[in-house]
Amino acid sequence: MSKCRWALASANEEHYHDLEWGVPLHDDHKLFEFLILEGAQAGLSWRTILNKRDNYRQAFDHFDATLIAAYTEHKLAALAENTGIIRNRLKIAAAVANAQAFLNVQAEFGRFDTYIWGFVNGQTRQNHWQTHQQLPAFTPESERMSKDLQKRGFKFVGKTICYAYMQAVGMVNDHTVDCFRHAEVQLLDIPSL
Repeated sequence: MSKCRWALASANEEHYHDLEWGVPLHDDHKLFEFLILEGAQAGLSWRTILNKRDNYRQAFDHFDATLIAAYTEHKLAALAENTGIIRNRLKIAAAVANAQAFLNVQAEFGRFDTYIWGFVNGQTRQNHWQTHQQLPAFTPESERMSKDLQKRGFKFVGKTICYAYMQAVGMVNDHTVDCFRHAEVQLLDIPSL
């Protein structure tokens, strides 16, 4: 069975590819989790973050945005000492800022899902890449998303991070056409708006 080339680098990446990557997500809690994880990935490999994902869940109260938004300096200091996560103080502080901004978006739009999927009009962009090298680092949609998120107070949401986020949560189907998941993910494409 053919798979996207990057998925073959490790068992953890293959499992993630086969079950999660590119699957359209509309659950606010999971959308928030990926927002935090993608920000943590900045400058690092996704494999590094996947390998620490369970540690992140524990350290960040299972990505409960309400709890994270209220983190104190004491909690931030403890996180900076936690060897199970990326101990970059800016990324840790960004998680708090992002939780606060996330809650504000929910208050404004009813659901974060409504807001974030609006950048693709509520429907997955079905790409048809022949090779991994064809995948873009960012798109006009991820650029617009990045600018709007930053305007709303989100951190570590550059246009490349936003595109990786779009791939992860199924806003784009970037499985190569020879990958068995390309067709499967297409079948999951149900408009959210």
